[in-house]
Amino acid sequence: MNMLYGLLTPTEGEIRLDGEVVSFDGPGDALAAGIGMVHQHFMLVPVFTVAENVMLGHEPTRGPVLNRAKAREQVRELSERYNLKVDPDALVETLPVGVQQRVEIVKALASHAKILILDEPTAVLTPQEIDELMAIMRELKAQGTSIIFITHKLREVKAVADRISVIRRGKVVGTAEPTASETELAELMVGRAVSLTVAKDAPTVGEPVLRGTGISVVDPRGHLVVKDVSFEARAGEVLGIAGVQGNGQTELIKSLLGLLRPAAGTITLDGQDISRYGPRQSLEAGIGFIPEDRSHDGYVGPFSVRENLVLDLYRSDEFSRGPALKLGAIADNAEARIQEFDIRTESAETPVASLSGGNQQKVVVAREFSRPLKVLIASQPTRGVDVGSIEFIHKRIIAERDHGTAIIVVSTELEEIYALSDRIAVMYDGRIVATVPPDTPRQELGLLMAGAVPDSMEAAQ
Repeated sequence: MNMLYGLLTPTEGEIRLDGEVVSFDGPGDALAAGIGMVHQHFMLVPVFTVAENVMLGHEPTRGPVLNRAKAREQVRELSERYNLKVDPDALVETLPVGVQQRVEIVKALASHAKILILDEPTAVLTPQEIDELMAIMRELKAQGTSIIFITHKLREVKAVADRISVIRRGKVVGTAEPTASETELAELMVGRAVSLTVAKDAPTVGEPVLRGTGISVVDPRGHLVVKDVSFEARAGEVLGIAGVQGNGQTELIKSLLGLLRPAAGTITLDGQDISRYGPRQSLEAGIGFIPEDRSHDGYVGPFSVRENLVLDLYRSDEFSRGPALKLGAIADNAEARIQEFDIRTESAETPVASLSGGNQQKVVVAREFSRPLKVLIASQPTRGVDVGSIEFIHKRIIAERDHGTAIIVVSTELEEIYALSDRIAVMYDGRIVATVPPDTPRQELGLLMAGAVPDSMEAAQ
């Protein structure tokens, strides 16, 4: 997609637009040719208005002065034509994530895009916002826009696509009609049969292991991002934390690991106050951690698979004697973990940075599961991995639950929350707004994620 948008140059092959071979030296060339792109991470200036963001880079002028009125009118016209419902004078930083995405679409359309590339566009949306985006895509299609929709969510691609191409390891491995089943698509994506449901028995729930009471967290900018949160994670149970990205989940998890100090409240592990523990103390106390950004927090890219598998274990008696590492034990551990977790690597000496995303995640998962745990915190455990790796990681999480470990899973993927959770806590604006059972309807969960209370819950109150 970056090649189609001019961010990268192909080393081989060609790109044809309306039958003509084209080449782009940058996104400006792609935009001029009628190709727009909405990136997975939005490219908006928060302190600008919608109109100012849309006009950025091709500002209309009246003499030497910016013609803001023309930009506002353009936003209104596009908003009405495609039913996008965007206020041109609204500050972007005040808009919900779903509306910010519409601004990105307006921005692309304002550049007269005939082809619109949407890169993982639903990753930060509530279920209701996803439905609205699907309706917008159908409206754009009806008015003649070509859309390339990149996603790993099978339900969504089936709902909106007219043709489906499956890419695996950098190659198109097949095409399918939207009538194809999710099982058929998953098999194309992975190259083998895949189970899309998580097989699990009812949990055998024990006592609370990790407790948070009245936790508040202030981020480095001085903003209160976690607000008086209380919860408990119980032995043999998966507590799912659902919510749109950016509602305090990341900061809450960092506080549990000692990466951020709570401004208020207490965190206890088996009754012991660990609120002032640092990351090493938290890990040594029996907390396992699968971070949401594996490349930043989960592994050291230039280090080998062997080294990464003991990053938080090398001080143990198993792998060191005083200041000296037991290299033989570390090598044996690597071979055992590679086999057990099916890590696809040429050898244990291969740098983790050269592995696929799914295998990088397996290295992180293997390391955390290779020691006795009281609590496992898995934050976005399958982000950016293929369907086969998702299946494998889900099975391991449930196996760890059944072993009696308390599990906390944080995910923006509702399918993942439903598949793994025994209870679901929903976070919105830094608070846990409700804790509900896993049979709660998708629509109700979506309303909670957007900060609204479903009618059924209001009636119950």
